Amino acid sequence: MTIKLIVAGFTGKMGSTVLEMVKKDPDLELVALLSPSCQDAEVDGVPVFQNKEDLVGFKADVWVDFTIPEVAYEHTRFAIEQQFAPVVGTTGFTADQVEQLRRLSCEKQVGGLIAPNFAIGAILLMKFAAEASKYFPDLEIIELHHDNKKDAPSGTALKTAELIQEVRPFKTQGASDEVETLEGARGAAYEGFRIHSVRLPGLVAHQEVLFGAPGEGLTLRHDSYDRVSFMGGVNLAIKEVVKRNQLVYGLEHLL
Repeated sequence: MTIKLIVAGFTGKMGSTVLEMVKKDPDLELVALLSPSCQDAEVDGVPVFQNKEDLVGFKADVWVDFTIPEVAYEHTRFAIEQQFAPVVGTTGFTADQVEQLRRLSCEKQVGGLIAPNFAIGAILLMKFAAEASKYFPDLEIIELHHDNKKDAPSGTALKTAELIQEVRPFKTQGASDEVETLEGARGAAYEGFRIHSVRLPGLVAHQEVLFGAPGEGLTLRHDSYDRVSFMGGVNLAIKEVVKRNQLVYGLEHLL
């Protein structure tokens, strides 16, 4: 069965990479594109829409979304209501928003995925970091992204922190009388440890988790040098969500 796709945010770097991936897969078919900034009526024979409301009643299986945090929640809600299984790589969702969308997907019996990262290596890093935190509870997360990324910390860093928090013996790190002589120098505090965000041109998506213990250290790092690194996970997600009847948060739930 060919899976029919709508891609929202197709003019962005991730969205355009998704289009190239879809074109190479005979099991996937683009049936519509969404972008408020694109004035073309169609791209490569695929109709382009400026408003999501124009897609009410449209026939498609999956809604792929790589847009911006300001519209991602409404896009995902719209997709579920229209029976399009969402595959969302846009970050910035709150825990409450994810739960609302999960409940709606259960009600509508529509599968879906919101994932802060689609690189398989990044998913493995999260799992390895959570396991290591049981034995090395002193840690810091450093995430590095391109300078056009709007949210900080990244969704990947937050997801990593959540997984660590679930299993790490709680402790507050650093000196009890620690003082920041420059506000923010120690990064964002999360459950006793710190998260740091770096934004520089030339970067794509990178993350380190640094662990420290008396006399030793452990560093876990993942690097995405090109956005093609995410396409294997996006492809897998598209083909999996159509088999499900509930939205999940995190690609690891589909592996």
